[in-house]
Amino acid sequence: MEAPPCSQVEELQPEQEHGSSLVVGLRLCDSAPLLWRFQDLKTVRSNSLVGALLGSLPRTPRQNIRLGRPLLLMPEEERVLREHHGAAALSARNQDAAGAAELRQRYEEEQQRSLEEQSILALEDRKSALLRAMTSSSGSESGAGSDEALQCRLLALEQNFSFPRSALAVQLSTARAGLSHCQEARAFLEADWPIREQDSPRRDARYQVFRDLWGRGFFLTSAGKFGGDFLVYPGDPLRFHAHFIAVCLTLDESICMLDVLSVARLGSNVKKTVLLCSPALDGSVHYTSLQWSGMM
Repeated sequence: MEAPPCSQVEELQPEQEHGSSLVVGLRLCDSAPLLWRFQDLKTVRSNSLVGALLGSLPRTPRQNIRLGRPLLLMPEEERVLREHHGAAALSARNQDAAGAAELRQRYEEEQQRSLEEQSILALEDRKSALLRAMTSSSGSESGAGSDEALQCRLLALEQNFSFPRSALAVQLSTARAGLSHCQEARAFLEADWPIREQDSPRRDARYQVFRDLWGRGFFLTSAGKFGGDFLVYPGDPLRFHAHFIAVCLTLDESICMLDVLSVARLGSNVKKTVLLCSPALDGSVHYTSLQWSGMM
């Protein structure tokens, strides 16, 4: 296969803000790197890194068609950012006990204030419902007696009403991530990477293929649904369909012919070209394209 012209990416070029490069702050869930800040998502997208959104939307939580933050990065995307000093993880040891206690106190105060506000709103809703019910039941009847009965019912409701904490609508705040995008913060954010390294020939081959295709200007996402390692897009996945299914193999790795036929047939059904990608010892990557042409 004729490879497209290679434009080597020597260093990640994040967006500039006030003359200083942005530091992408990773929050780790076990070993999974997550991005929460909107600016971080914008920065990695501008550098042809896509990731996968995991969070539900606040207004439509019971669906999975449209998702929101956090953004989960593939191991290869995290490694690219790490090697180009474009990201840093804040380790737990940098957070002292006093700071954690202060954050917890602020959180509890916000929860209490939210509980009081929602209790007032719930009481107003209950009064409105009671008022509508009594006015509709009384119909055209009006007078001092009905007004007095209504006031008594409203007063009793106000005195006996209680809003349980279990009914509190939880508000998830994602704006505060505790990271600063300035040069002084870069040294503070430098930390040991707790992401588990899994040294294996297969993992190294995946990263070399990812880095080579990313360096050529392609966008890559996971291809687990298509039986490969990466889906390769000529541009932003929001604007283009994937052209290739990349399958990463080492040079000395054997592959069953039935597997070759299966992935080639799958690529033909989804209108994509299958690429067998094998990194060489000199750092280059060898590409072999497969296309299904039918049985003879």
